[in-house]
Amino acid sequence: MRLTADWLTHPASQAVCTALTDGGFQAHFVGGCVRNALLGKPVSDLDISTDARPEQTLKQAKQAGLKAIPTGIDHGTITVVADGIPFEITTFRRDVDTDGRHAVVDFADTTEEDARRRDFTMNALYAAPNGEVFDPVNGLPDLRAGHLRFIGDADQRIREDYLRILRFFRFSAWYGDPALGIDADGLAACAENLDGLAQLSAERVGSEMRKLLSAADPAPAMAAMAASGVLYAVLPGAQAQNLAILVHLEGDRSPDPIRRLAVIGGEDVPERLRLSNADNRRLEAIQAGVCLDFPELGYRFKDTAEDSYLVRQASMGQPIDPDDLAIVHHAMQQSFPVKAADLMPAFTGAALGERLRKLEADWIASGFTLSRDALISSAG
Repeated sequence: MRLTADWLTHPASQAVCTALTDGGFQAHFVGGCVRNALLGKPVSDLDISTDARPEQTLKQAKQAGLKAIPTGIDHGTITVVADGIPFEITTFRRDVDTDGRHAVVDFADTTEEDARRRDFTMNALYAAPNGEVFDPVNGLPDLRAGHLRFIGDADQRIREDYLRILRFFRFSAWYGDPALGIDADGLAACAENLDGLAQLSAERVGSEMRKLLSAADPAPAMAAMAASGVLYAVLPGAQAQNLAILVHLEGDRSPDPIRRLAVIGGEDVPERLRLSNADNRRLEAIQAGVCLDFPELGYRFKDTAEDSYLVRQASMGQPIDPDDLAIVHHAMQQSFPVKAADLMPAFTGAALGERLRKLEADWIASGFTLSRDALISSAG
């Protein structure tokens, strides 16, 4: 079969491939760009595999007048830039030795060798510059069926890199068919290799979890992750059962990994997933707002009030109440009308702060109806 895609026929893509093929080398687009193009999904990164060694790739790019950057030359990767578009070109490789985190690789000469070291069959599809698709590990049937499957022996693939446990659930969420169910052999291998997760850095775990939770519906994959014990290995105390309800309540809202993380919970989430300061603050705000009354929720947490409401309803197994949500939205628009200067000099110091808090509480309790003059008058 042949692949058709705008990025494939783009002059920049053809120029980079020609730079290699003019030297007698192979050039095949591989991985996500091929997979997503075949599915009609957006393509972001353009990866090319070749039998050219890194030094030969550098030479061919220079001869073609293209910018080449040795971004990962020790691992066989050169980034070539054409028309402002980066192409990551990597020499065919085969694993010599692995320890679950890092691999010692040697260069190879064929797509078949290169494919066997990759993770999943649907990620080992290659496309020539003319669009001809090569499928060394029978990934096309899996891609069409929505069947995420490890290449060869699942246990061996995982022991080569334990991050593949998390990638298994992430790619299942993005590309698997929920009706088909998660691959049984892959799930069993993930459960058998839980101890290997301890070797992974919090940054790598956090990145995979964020990508998983960004899928349109990660609930089936997350449920399988919990059943296998993987979820509790990376997030002790997490609960997956309310995620499906939250996804349903979200409707057409954009997938939000932090909102979804709030409903899952867990111990020491910021540290275990190495959240950024901004994401951590947002997670804390969403969780803090869950227990507040709707007027106070909307007023005090304007940026995350709707998220807290959705998490609250999902956690209680309740649908969205339009009237309650309207209260939250109304409260989000409110601004306390009394300033400290309005109460001075009658109140100062701690007494001033206490009186402001009391008036603010009264104002919220009134449904934001008390006027500035009425509040000041009641201050005494």
